[in-house]
Amino acid sequence: MTEFEDKLAQVARRARDYASSLDTEEATKNALVMPFISQVLGYDVFDPQEVVPEFVADLGLKKGEKIDYAIMREGKVNILVEAKKVGSELSLAHASQLVRYFHTSEARIGVLTNGRVWNFYTDLDKANILDERPFLVLDLLDIDPVTVPKLEQLAKGSFDLDSVIAAAEELKYVSAIKREISAEMAAPSDELVKVLAKRVYSGYMNAKAVETFTRLTEEAARQYINDRVNARLKTALGDQVSPVPAAPAGPVDTGDQTVPSNEENGQEAQLKPGVVTTEEEIEGFRIIKAILAGIVPMNRVYMRDAASYCSVILDDNNRKPVARLHFDGKMKYLMLFDAEKNRTRVGLENLEDIYESAEALRSVVRSYVEV
Repeated sequence: MTEFEDKLAQVARRARDYASSLDTEEATKNALVMPFISQVLGYDVFDPQEVVPEFVADLGLKKGEKIDYAIMREGKVNILVEAKKVGSELSLAHASQLVRYFHTSEARIGVLTNGRVWNFYTDLDKANILDERPFLVLDLLDIDPVTVPKLEQLAKGSFDLDSVIAAAEELKYVSAIKREISAEMAAPSDELVKVLAKRVYSGYMNAKAVETFTRLTEEAARQYINDRVNARLKTALGDQVSPVPAAPAGPVDTGDQTVPSNEENGQEAQLKPGVVTTEEEIEGFRIIKAILAGIVPMNRVYMRDAASYCSVILDDNNRKPVARLHFDGKMKYLMLFDAEKNRTRVGLENLEDIYESAEALRSVVRSYVEV
């Protein structure tokens, strides 16, 4: 992880930890917007030559109208930032002052954010007029790795506006198409369903057929995504899914209850031959890694498979257990740990239930990171 990516991850953790408790625009600015400008983009928010809050310009704007932040370079306005309360819908229709001032200023980048999501705009379609679509969208709780290098080009230490603008048009449309594909995967439109159905079905596409193929398309999309993820995980995990020593399972308890751990540091269990990592275990591991995104780099989260359970650990270290996946029996369950290595057993009806233990998983990892 680069220094820039590490700083971005730190601010992403703030968004994950604080977003639910931010009730006002000012709270959002203080907790998320200013740290992003300072830590990620690298501008000193307390230096008025770099960042001007509540920026007022006498350029034909409405009286008293202000821009939340103007980021300066060489004495000129370079980036304009308009902030909304966390959770607010981001639409240029609700950011009229940003649109108006961009039209009359030298700025080439306009930013609309609610602290969690950051929309970056420029004027590709018409000079000095903000495009309706952002060329870059950053969601701190779901960071697309493709956007990170482009974002870094806007940071103070590596600022390269020409490169950003040159790539912005392609990035804008690629990002928009990706969002459309994502939306279609989640809820296929009738248009897409009919296009796909006509390629595999020769019958008449009446309302009943559309309904049937909508369900089939949703299922096919889900299976396709899972197949792709599992294939990449198998390749990426490599030796992690082969039999290696793992932390002991300890006594099996019943119900959702917490019991003290009697693990001894460094103790390892001997594995039985023929341990096979199942698709469900890989999928469970993938879910846990997704939950921990923004807390630690993903390359610090490991999986070790044993005969009776599959262990998820931090830093490939048995002394840092995150969870155990007990998927081999008739009843699947998740074994959680706390900072004192106490265990809590949580029953699972399906793999998606792992998400209900997200805070416990994040909490134990934070305890290891903060030591």
